[in-house]
Amino acid sequence: MPRRRSVPAAAARRGARHGRHGRLGRSEVVKPPLAPLDGRIDRFDLTVGTAVEFLRGTWPELQDVRFEIGALPTYDADGEVPRWHLDRDQRRIVLFRIPIERLLPPGHDDAAHRRMAIESAVFRAAAEYVGREPWDLGHGR
Repeated sequence: MPRRRSVPAAAARRGARHGRHGRLGRSEVVKPPLAPLDGRIDRFDLTVGTAVEFLRGTWPELQDVRFEIGALPTYDADGEVPRWHLDRDQRRIVLFRIPIERLLPPGHDDAAHRRMAIESAVFRAAAEYVGREPWDLGHGR
């Protein structure tokens, strides 16, 4: 006695190219979504950008200031490694990613502490640029 097939013989002969109704497969209308930002550099850029937009919305004197991201300072520092550089003549603040991320206290190397360190560096650099204390840069101050 022959076994029953679950797929009809005509469909088996058509091949995998054809759909259920004998049509060719169609391409997707919408492309797959972009991969999420998972890299350390991408997360750093996103955190800096968010903090900068907050500060620019709060303090008009930071509207024309360019915030740039550098990997490491190019000059020798005496003692402490700088986490940012201010250039008031060109109206820019350069934040150094590697010192900000790598010089966290031991036991504080997780996503939340990294984000706090990045935001803290942005606030402290902006405060130094405008000549205020970092806690004066919040809303309503």
